[in-house]
Amino acid sequence: MADEKTRTSGEVPRPEPKGPILPTTNPEAEKVQPPKAAIHPAVYVAVWISLSSSVILFNKWILDTLEFRYPVILTTYHLTFATIATQLMARYTTLLDGRKSVKMTGRVYLRAIVPIGLFFSLSLICGNLTYLYLSVAFIQMIKATTPVAVLLSSWAMGLAPPNIKQLLNVSAIVVGVMIASFGEIKFVWIGFLYQLGGLMFEAIRLNLVQALLSSAEYKMDPLVSLYYFAPICAAMNGVVALAWEVPKVSMAEVYHVGLFTFFLNGLCAFLLNVSVVFLIGKTSAVIMTLCGVLKDVMLVVASMLIWGTPVSGLQAFGYTIALGGMIYYKLGFDALKGYAGEAGRQWAEFGATRPAVRKIVVIVAILLFVFVLFGGLAPTYAPDYDPAQYLSGAAEKFGVSS
Repeated sequence: MADEKTRTSGEVPRPEPKGPILPTTNPEAEKVQPPKAAIHPAVYVAVWISLSSSVILFNKWILDTLEFRYPVILTTYHLTFATIATQLMARYTTLLDGRKSVKMTGRVYLRAIVPIGLFFSLSLICGNLTYLYLSVAFIQMIKATTPVAVLLSSWAMGLAPPNIKQLLNVSAIVVGVMIASFGEIKFVWIGFLYQLGGLMFEAIRLNLVQALLSSAEYKMDPLVSLYYFAPICAAMNGVVALAWEVPKVSMAEVYHVGLFTFFLNGLCAFLLNVSVVFLIGKTSAVIMTLCGVLKDVMLVVASMLIWGTPVSGLQAFGYTIALGGMIYYKLGFDALKGYAGEAGRQWAEFGATRPAVRKIVVIVAILLFVFVLFGGLAPTYAPDYDPAQYLSGAAEKFGVSS
């Protein structure tokens, strides 16, 4: 009988280590690192709202209050400032490194960038011309129709098929702005037409930009876009300014505004574009929509406080409808329903924990609404009341010298 082969394991017992066992992980690396200090998104939003509002009020102040009535020159200056600033940033910072991924050729520049720059220039010129005729409050009310202009122009350009449901969704914006226009006390047709022209040019520009950015190889942030658009826009505006406004302007008018004021104005306009770059990705589309509405309302109030702009109750009612329609169009019914339900739950919890504070908030809100509706925003149809003429008439009637 053959001897049976026994299978033995290949494992050999390891000798016990004589020295201390070394750790297989680094205890220092496993320690929880303290989180880096990050800027809250609310700061970015606040900066964007501040700069956006400041540019509009600043332009109105220069063109109207300081009587520098050369909007094309001002627009050309803004674009020249942006051209110089973006060129310097491209050379000395990394904020414009995104341009390196854009496949920009001479053919693309002529066929895409130049047409966009043309409509951008026209929208800026018309927008600044409007400040010579209309109040900031009424201009912001008309700007609420921007989604409508974008929608209609996309249909006309063949970028999107006509959709009756979308048209009905934006109809509230049109109705609201029409009501606000009827309620405008200082309505000027030429200013109204300039603003409508600016909206249409801006809508065409936005559609062209969307068509350009639909290709992955042309994705660019607002600052990179400004890097490409600012030079051609400055050149186009400069030609118009040379033929239209430069022969009429004098250095005395420039010095009346002040060189330092012009510098701050250009810097403010440029920093607005920079703030948009930092804001991207920090907030949601919902927050941006609501912040845009808040900015528009703040501009209306600022116009009333700074220039004493009269806003009628009918105008306020129409503008409220337009803003509500704009929010509905951008967010949609389902999103609004969800946010309304969440807001209701939060309000109920607040009332349960702090009932006294909730009552105070409700009372203050009601009083403020009544004041706005029947007081500060009410139209003044009656002629200006001058008590002096009535007192002098009464004094003559009774034979008393006044």
